[in-house]
Amino acid sequence: MSSRSLRGKVAVVGIGETEYYKRGGAEDPEFKLALRAIKAACDDAGISPKQIDGFASFSNDRSDPSRLAAALGCKELRFSNMQWGGGGGGGSAAVGSAAAAIAGGLSDCVVVFRALAQGQFGRFGQGPRRNTISGDAAHSVPYGLMSPAQMFAMKVVRFMHDHNVGQEALRSISLAAYHHAQNNPRAVMYGRPLDEVTYDESRWIVEPFHLFDCCLENDGAAAMILMPAEQAKDFPHKPVYLLGAAGGSHYRAGAPVHNTPDYGSSSFPTLVPHLYDMAGVSAPDVDVLQSYENFTGGVLMSMVEHGFCEPEACNEFFVPERFKAPGGDLPLNTSGGNLAECYMHGLGLVLESVRQIRGDSTNQVAGVDVAMTTSGPMVTPVSSSIFGSEATL
Repeated sequence: MSSRSLRGKVAVVGIGETEYYKRGGAEDPEFKLALRAIKAACDDAGISPKQIDGFASFSNDRSDPSRLAAALGCKELRFSNMQWGGGGGGGSAAVGSAAAAIAGGLSDCVVVFRALAQGQFGRFGQGPRRNTISGDAAHSVPYGLMSPAQMFAMKVVRFMHDHNVGQEALRSISLAAYHHAQNNPRAVMYGRPLDEVTYDESRWIVEPFHLFDCCLENDGAAAMILMPAEQAKDFPHKPVYLLGAAGGSHYRAGAPVHNTPDYGSSSFPTLVPHLYDMAGVSAPDVDVLQSYENFTGGVLMSMVEHGFCEPEACNEFFVPERFKAPGGDLPLNTSGGNLAECYMHGLGLVLESVRQIRGDSTNQVAGVDVAMTTSGPMVTPVSSSIFGSEATL
């Protein structure tokens, strides 16, 4: 383990979120949604928003930290940071940046947040709507390759072909997510269970993705408060410590026009060793996993690349009962995840990792000491984070 590490130096002391709405359904503007989630996280921590002196976000969030600080009445703004990249690839990296600011003395109380109001600003996951195109799009859009589903499907098909993975593996991820959502009143798909027949008969979006392999599209906001670890026990909830965070991507992962050499990948291979080295754990130590589902195929590849199973073992490993809380071997996306709780670019998955260690998840797994979140497979850069209880320090 490197002597330069965030392990155990920062704790999550509060989490908060708004109600989650179907895309376009929020009555509040995006900025107000961000404020509401941050205020909820402060209430959860038992602190005043005035104590916040840092902000971290990702995916080109539009809520400017200086405006947020003014609206919240923050006494000073010492740190503000935005992760590069679209989608949810920066979710865990934003947590890592916030932790680094605290550990390095740049800030004392940082909020990580993400807000979306697609009725206000337009549909996030829609393909281009313009009369002229240039750059990478000029090599794909004229041939019908326009949406994220189409672009990522090609990577997943390649992986499934190379390793003889069946559709049932993707189905298991969807079934587990919807199973967990039925116990989670926050979930957009609460009260809307999914079974094998409904999944199999749902319409194709683009092979290998059925409708239920695709993330939701939502409005809302989520936030979490980080503070120095030595203060963690001063707050109402069980302390949750950041053990490790890593972000980046592998060789030429960002090569344009689908020319990356390792094409059938979720972009995590070079990141994972750094993550486990900092956290001081490995895949078998993880009690519960929150794995970002822009599409189920991204979960499949990212779990392989994080060492949970070998590629050739996917058909045997990816079965619903393994992933269902509380009794599965590896409970997966226990809030319902991006498929069935809410698509807040995956920050909700990070919050669920915190809940599992605190012991207040709606699908609580017994004795959770280590919880992992993987953020944004198949984009670049991507990121992952690992949280632990006091017992892991």
